Amino acid sequence: MDAGPQGARLSLLLNKVADTLSHQGALAQAVPGFQPREGQTDMALAVTQVLEVGGQLVVEAGTGVGKTYAYLVPVLLSGQRALVSTATKALQDQLFSRDIPRLVEVLGLPVRVALLKGRSNYLCLHRMQQARHSAESAQPGARSALAKIESWSQSTRTGDMAELTGLDERSSLWPLVTSTRDNCLGSSCPSYRACHVNLARKEAMASDVVVINHHLFFADMAVRESGVAELLPNVRVTVFDEAHQLNEIGVNFLGKQFSTQQLLELSRDVLATGLQLARGLVDWHALADQLEKASRDLRLAAGMHRGSVRLRWTEAIPEGVETEDWTAALAQLVNALGQLQTGLEMVTELAPDFQRLHERASELAQKAHLFSQAPDPEGVRWAEVSAQLRLIESPLDIAQAFSALTRPAPVRLSHEAQPSPDADPDSLEALMAGDSRHGALAPSGTEPGVGQRAWIFTSATLGDEPSLRWFTEPCGLSGAQVMQVSSPFDYERQAALYIPTHLPKPADPGHAGHVAQLVVEAVQLLGGRTLVLTTTLHAMRSIGEYLQTRLDPAAHVEVLVQGQSPKRRLMERFRQGAGEGRAGCVLVASASFWEGFDVPGQALQLVVIDKLPFPPPGDPLFEAKSERITREGRSAFADHALPEAAVSLKQGAGRLIRSETDRGVLVVCDSRLATMSYGRRLLRSLPEMRRLSGHDEFLLALDQLTTDATRGWPS
Repeated sequence: MDAGPQGARLSLLLNKVADTLSHQGALAQAVPGFQPREGQTDMALAVTQVLEVGGQLVVEAGTGVGKTYAYLVPVLLSGQRALVSTATKALQDQLFSRDIPRLVEVLGLPVRVALLKGRSNYLCLHRMQQARHSAESAQPGARSALAKIESWSQSTRTGDMAELTGLDERSSLWPLVTSTRDNCLGSSCPSYRACHVNLARKEAMASDVVVINHHLFFADMAVRESGVAELLPNVRVTVFDEAHQLNEIGVNFLGKQFSTQQLLELSRDVLATGLQLARGLVDWHALADQLEKASRDLRLAAGMHRGSVRLRWTEAIPEGVETEDWTAALAQLVNALGQLQTGLEMVTELAPDFQRLHERASELAQKAHLFSQAPDPEGVRWAEVSAQLRLIESPLDIAQAFSALTRPAPVRLSHEAQPSPDADPDSLEALMAGDSRHGALAPSGTEPGVGQRAWIFTSATLGDEPSLRWFTEPCGLSGAQVMQVSSPFDYERQAALYIPTHLPKPADPGHAGHVAQLVVEAVQLLGGRTLVLTTTLHAMRSIGEYLQTRLDPAAHVEVLVQGQSPKRRLMERFRQGAGEGRAGCVLVASASFWEGFDVPGQALQLVVIDKLPFPPPGDPLFEAKSERITREGRSAFADHALPEAAVSLKQGAGRLIRSETDRGVLVVCDSRLATMSYGRRLLRSLPEMRRLSGHDEFLLALDQLTTDATRGWPS
């Protein structure tokens, strides 16, 4: 340890962090149920080292380690200004509303904390005023819902739509009363001074810790690169929780996207704004109808597909698409956008709304031109076809962009932030410049104002090998310090793994039916308390329908299926478990429920995974990455497909045991896990549960869980 001032300061902070997390520390004394954990302390001390000297730290922290406190305690005690970024709004809200306030109170720190989300999460006062004139507001129930929003707008301080109960994000009213980057009027907006987004950003600029999400982080990256402005404050410390989603989110955000949804929203906004502010000056109905028809024709030209599919796009048009239909539809769309621009040019001086609509039409016309050209050979392009059509061209990963950002290099940070000489006096940045807290705090252990940035990346699942290359390689973090902290749970005692090798092979058409039959048999013993995770929507629907029709009504088990109710409502109902005359719930879900779904206790005792979650064949992004790996002389299966499956399997299995007292069984209905050589690698990625050798032993384990639940968990 350095004996100089920096070493002394580091030693002091290390001791402070260790003491806070100890048996006699502030958390043990003030937080009910807090138990010191060796893994948590080890992680916290590693975070402390990086906070002081700078650099990159990647930590895979198993379920139950307490990684949130392991990074928050050092960050808060260090006194350094920080961003904490998450992948989900649920964790974002939990950090801001529960975890950070609790620590700030316990530690007695004068820390100012802000929550910042993307603009579509905030009420837009200007668009709310316009919403009364939209066609959607005339739909049944829309008027009363809009009145509720207007009433809430008078009392809310933040404008965060999460405060508004009873309005689901899927509601047609949501986009009418919120803004996007496309339709925001910026400083030209009549409600600019009272804008909730700007006020939230202003508060963030003046705070010590700002809780954001990964999407917003990449949005800030794009804005800073443009040299126009910045969305987030300059900080020395950035923490990414749920970091396993970083590359996927970054790839989608840093790429170029063009969708029929954008076109239809533009058509709707043009019609509503035109009729409200310039009725009779332009034939708004004709322009909007023409653009809407062109948008729908382009979607039809992509072909009829069940569900959502991704079409490879390596030549002039997407694969499987009729050249003549596609070319004609794209030309018709370009013509519609051109006529719309001409119409808007006639009224741009009347209101800033028309100026922004003209800019949106121009931007979409440029994207239509881009996607009429050959794809960029350095990236990957595909068409995503569902009810809408989305065209995407993106880099294969974020390594280049992200490594340049996180590369260790001196960064000068000042307490006094100066406005850009070209700054608009009315801009948010100029408003912030007079705030002495706008500049990031100088890190302790360095010369005043100079230091290395500190980057912390953490998640429960970051790979299936000690190097965590699955995560570090696509994120450009080859030089990062890597650490794995094991879960404190006793999986050998708390959980069991069953692989029903008697089931048909996963490719067999009857596989889903046999999985459903196994679930019915298990649920009748267990009385619900079951989560079924599928790798496809088709399997999810098939198994869900089977359970809803075959489960004995006398069992009083409620079958929940993803898509039949909002996700939040499904999660809440499942967590409630037994009650209202029901023994418990079965939830059949796919995709988004494989992670971030936390159900500790008796409400969940059985997790069934229908098959190994290998990336879907034919996925353009997966294939492009595989081709690059093959060109590099590596194995696309061993170095890409298998790690992807291992991480997803670990995430799904992680739903089962969420606390020291949980008990449960994991069933993976894929015989390849037991029979194929690569199955051993996948098994190593899972916690060391005891193995159930056959179906009778599986049923016996379920029976034991039921017995234990009625008399309380064994010690």
